[in-house]
Amino acid sequence: MIEKENGSAPPAAGIRILEFSGLGPTPFGAMLLADLGADILRIERFGAGRPLGGDPQFDFLYRNRPAVAVDLKSPEGRNLVRDLAMKADVLIEGYRPGAMERLGLGPEILCAANPRLIYARMSGWGQAGPLASRAGHDINYLALAGALYPIGPSDAPPTPPLNLVGNFGGGGTFLAMGVLAALVERQRSGKGQILDVAMVDGISVLLTQMAGWMQMGLWNRGRTGNLLDGSAYFYRCYEAGDGRHMAVGALEREFHDAFLAGLGLDPGDFPDYLNPDVWPDRTRRIEPIFRSRSQREWCAIFDRLDACVSPVLTFDEAADHPANRAREAHVHSGRSLQPAPAPRFSRSTLRSPGPVVSRPDFPGSLTDWAVSENEIRSLQQKAIIE
Repeated sequence: MIEKENGSAPPAAGIRILEFSGLGPTPFGAMLLADLGADILRIERFGAGRPLGGDPQFDFLYRNRPAVAVDLKSPEGRNLVRDLAMKADVLIEGYRPGAMERLGLGPEILCAANPRLIYARMSGWGQAGPLASRAGHDINYLALAGALYPIGPSDAPPTPPLNLVGNFGGGGTFLAMGVLAALVERQRSGKGQILDVAMVDGISVLLTQMAGWMQMGLWNRGRTGNLLDGSAYFYRCYEAGDGRHMAVGALEREFHDAFLAGLGLDPGDFPDYLNPDVWPDRTRRIEPIFRSRSQREWCAIFDRLDACVSPVLTFDEAADHPANRAREAHVHSGRSLQPAPAPRFSRSTLRSPGPVVSRPDFPGSLTDWAVSENEIRSLQQKAIIE
């Protein structure tokens, strides 16, 4: 680990963010900013339950920031939020377009009152356009952006890549990047601005290389037969003799040849390895070789070779792998095990994930935002906050 200077602060320390709680990309983007040290207060809907159930202590997307439930239908609740927005550098919300305006909490009102406020709006289809008001989920945004079509085998429907690409890649990551960029710009202009962060836009950006390859003739427009889609015998997963799998990413010639050598094959028998026409036959030749040994046995062979071959691990196994343990890539907190913040900085510290806080102990976080204890007690007695 890189040693930090004594007393080094997180890179986003001192940035105050008001987050309107949601699902998927909105809390993920806020989590990234909280991990970087931003001071975030999460506003939850008053009386809202947990739509997916489960134990809240394992809701890692909500780590490193307290929450307060506010009745936004009440004038007092909306006034509280307006006061908090006056003290914030950033506001993040992921409601359907128009919902914040109907509450009287839209950017026209809050940014006029606080011209330095960065108002970040997270949505699936964007704040404008023919689909802006329509519901959707990760799979829908992937489908319409053209990212879902090329994933999966040619003889089956497209395979959703979990919700990593839309919610977290095209959504939450672009949300955090946009907020950080707007904060940098505000240093020059002194003004905040409104961010329209749409998952369908971010997913399209993630497709940039594929779009270029298609137009260069390096990627066909169908499913399979491409370098990175599992068609190439040197870039795919193979089943081992114990039912576990090995992942092969031997793209360059030197790794390709080392991969074949690890299998006991002569690289000279595999010319023109980038020719898609030879891939199916070579895959069929290699599959039974992998089934002849267990995953553990293949690891013992390829651990000695620089061949881009790795075991396919479960989450628990990954956390216990020596390489990830050396990087301290996972953090134990109470009974939970969760991924550690990233990236690493040479001087700045990152905020270590503590227990997930679903509700603060009053006066707690609201007093940190200069709300008096008397006002907090009054709002609690009126059932405006909990």
